[in-house]
Amino acid sequence: MRNYKFAKLLGTVYKKGNIVLTADGFTLISPVGNRISVYDLKNHVTTTLPVEVSHNFTSIALSPNECVLLAATEIGEVHVISLVSKTVIHCLKVGRNIGCMKFSPDGTLFAVAKEGTVFVYNAPTPKKCFNPFLMERVFNTGNKAANISSIAWSYDSRLIAFGSSDMMIRVHSLTKFSNFKNVAFTGHSDGIVSCSFSLDDYTFYSLSRNGQLCVWECTLEPDEFLPAETTGRKAAEGLQEDEMEESLEKRQKTSSEDTEVESTNEAQTYARFKKLTRHYYSDLFKKGEKRPNVVCADFNVRDTVTLVAGFSDGSFFIHLLPEFELMTSLNIENQELSTITFNNHSFYIAIGCSKLGQLLVWEWPSETYAMKQQGHFNMMNVVDFSSDGRYLVTGGEDGKVKVWDSFTSFCFVTFTEHTSSVTGVAFTQNGKAVVSSSLDGTVRAFDLTRYRNFRTFTSPRPVQFSCVSVDSSREFVASGGQDVFDIFVWSMNTGRLLEILSGHEGPVTAVSFTPSLGSTLLASASWDKSLRLWEAIESSSSKEIVSLSCEATCLAFRPDGKQVAVGTLDSHITFFETGTCTQSGSIEGRNHLGAGRSDTDLITAKKNLESKAFTTICYTADGTGLLAAGQSKNICYYDSARKVLVAKYEITQNKSFDAVDEFVNHRKMTEFGNSDLIEDRDDNFADKMRLPGVKKGDMAARVFKPEVRVSSVKFCPTGRSWSATTTEGLLMYSCDVQFMFDPLGADENVTPASIKNVLLNEQYDNALMMALRLNVDQNIREVVESVPGTHTEAVCQSLSLEYVALLLRFLAEEKVIPALNQIEKNLIKKQEDLLSLSNHNKYFLQYLLKAGNLLTSEPPEFLSIKDEPESGDESMSEDDDYSDLENSMSVM
Repeated sequence: MRNYKFAKLLGTVYKKGNIVLTADGFTLISPVGNRISVYDLKNHVTTTLPVEVSHNFTSIALSPNECVLLAATEIGEVHVISLVSKTVIHCLKVGRNIGCMKFSPDGTLFAVAKEGTVFVYNAPTPKKCFNPFLMERVFNTGNKAANISSIAWSYDSRLIAFGSSDMMIRVHSLTKFSNFKNVAFTGHSDGIVSCSFSLDDYTFYSLSRNGQLCVWECTLEPDEFLPAETTGRKAAEGLQEDEMEESLEKRQKTSSEDTEVESTNEAQTYARFKKLTRHYYSDLFKKGEKRPNVVCADFNVRDTVTLVAGFSDGSFFIHLLPEFELMTSLNIENQELSTITFNNHSFYIAIGCSKLGQLLVWEWPSETYAMKQQGHFNMMNVVDFSSDGRYLVTGGEDGKVKVWDSFTSFCFVTFTEHTSSVTGVAFTQNGKAVVSSSLDGTVRAFDLTRYRNFRTFTSPRPVQFSCVSVDSSREFVASGGQDVFDIFVWSMNTGRLLEILSGHEGPVTAVSFTPSLGSTLLASASWDKSLRLWEAIESSSSKEIVSLSCEATCLAFRPDGKQVAVGTLDSHITFFETGTCTQSGSIEGRNHLGAGRSDTDLITAKKNLESKAFTTICYTADGTGLLAAGQSKNICYYDSARKVLVAKYEITQNKSFDAVDEFVNHRKMTEFGNSDLIEDRDDNFADKMRLPGVKKGDMAARVFKPEVRVSSVKFCPTGRSWSATTTEGLLMYSCDVQFMFDPLGADENVTPASIKNVLLNEQYDNALMMALRLNVDQNIREVVESVPGTHTEAVCQSLSLEYVALLLRFLAEEKVIPALNQIEKNLIKKQEDLLSLSNHNKYFLQYLLKAGNLLTSEPPEFLSIKDEPESGDESMSEDDDYSDLENSMSVM
């Protein structure tokens, strides 16, 4: 068995939280559940960081050097992620409800807003230390009901400002100034959405939820801020006792008139913020129409001060400040925007919508989309690979069929013709079309060349189709009914209904054509506890009927078509030989599947396991293994020959989903029972209401967490990867993934730059050893390719055993195996071509030798020329004797 590891996350591009654009605008970082996706807009490639935490991410912040990423979770854990090594290097536990985070412009500090408090920490440094998080300052709003929504740093990192839901803006200094005190000023009539300082002074911009923009001007220039002198206890400790007495006497001699003068001077010299101008977004809307609220905004002060604001109706506006000149506006969807951000040069705008699961990157100077991606905003039901393994197709409960590129992780086409949940998808053998079934009563075929729906298959009476399959010749399409217990077979070329296969007495859960070429054998499984094999075209009656122990939930053919596996509701997988319909083995997988305990369950996880079953199975590409999954977080890998469990894959550790843990946290147990059984109706209760049918779950509950489950698994035909549609998204596992950073004895002197310097000095043995210590494949590859052939033996002899193992691992997994797989395919094809050519040459040479012997020797008796031909017989010349032979030779 190959060692498959998590490779990337597809199907879901954004869930909630803020998104970040790099300074050049070519990289977008987005939180997706408890993982983080990085979109390379220049190369059009998406990668998923190999970082998985226990809860969903809600806020992220990128350092100015773009090497460190802060990511906060729902339970208040701030993870410090290195974008170089792609690992979590530190974790800070702050508490719940982290609203926002932001690095200072110089990168030495970062601020974390927790409800009504801002914590300022020193940024982690490369140096090793016991506690990397040293708290610098703590600022409190003083209002327990005020939640901080925005943080702004001044350009010199000396001032920090934050706006909150109590309509106030507070400005604090990180260092003490003699002519500045912490201030809090009002002027808005609604909660603050975003705020920012200007680039070269302390001019301040603030925007509230009702669309009011205020520009504040500081009365002092930045160079007029005076550092405070050391006074009080610290100064007193440095004075002698007599000096302290003299200083106290001088202070006591000050009169009340002097005090009044000093207070007057302070009022004149202290820094204050005064309102310079005010603008209203309400002026942009027509009178009488409903005005949407501002839900997200971002300022950019790099070149010119620019403001982008997103509204609750899906529109956004770009204005040039301070004149508030409208640059452009656009309406994306009729859904509330969740986050919006600029890059440093104001060319790109990244927009996220959590309700649609949509990400957009808008290049507003040219008014074009640099990226537009949207996942399934409901559960994904099914997935299938193309024959070459390059593309995947998914169908979801939102009625959409999406085609994804497995190399780039981008969706390049979406079909929206279905009006209800998609229950089955299948690629044709040549990969030029996709067939899908839906509960809307149609089976549709989509052309991947022109991106259109070119066939729509329907039944004589309305049927909710639950599954679909296409035969190996791409001629026939079969689909089973959920409410009508028949199987319908259509012609792909004409779209006509050819057969209606009747016989099942329950909903048809799965149908599949045999992979064998030239055969129309069709297998179907149903809730009537039977497996039926049909000759779909030759006869309308079932060929064989196999009784099962329980209701069937899924089935799969082995790639050679000689065996079929059926999953049943009692968590059994039974294997049958298609030729004789005899049972060849079974697997009892209930204990392998595993089950968690929901927060609202009154029974144990062991008791809950009795109701779980496999709902999807799939053979590996070579037929030696079987993947099985269902209503659990585990995917089981079985040996199909020995019928034993080989491996178990845990798809997620995200505790934001339900039924992940097997035990209930006793901290949630109260005298009234589990605290999760008690509804918490807060101020935003109306926003949490769910309509029936929107998401799966307990519709009696007002707020519920989706339960983790696997709806479909599919193995790639190339045998190098497999994917699964889960509550988390479309997960892809591959055996060619090597992105883990695992150094071996690396220190501060072992860096990519030092490796290049040593390599330039032609110290190949030291360079290779340093690269192996750093254990980064790119550096190892660069050193290995730079070593001359004459130095190879000496370099290898200088390595110790531990480095030899790393080098062999690199050569085996990174360089040789993927290349050998491609070389093997090419060599097999070359072998077949050379074998055919050599056989042709062999037999042709034998023929030429025989023909040469015949030409040089005397003609045989049956070809001898008669002296006097009989009358009526045509004369035959010597050239004519061998005309047929020469013609045959010319043809050859």
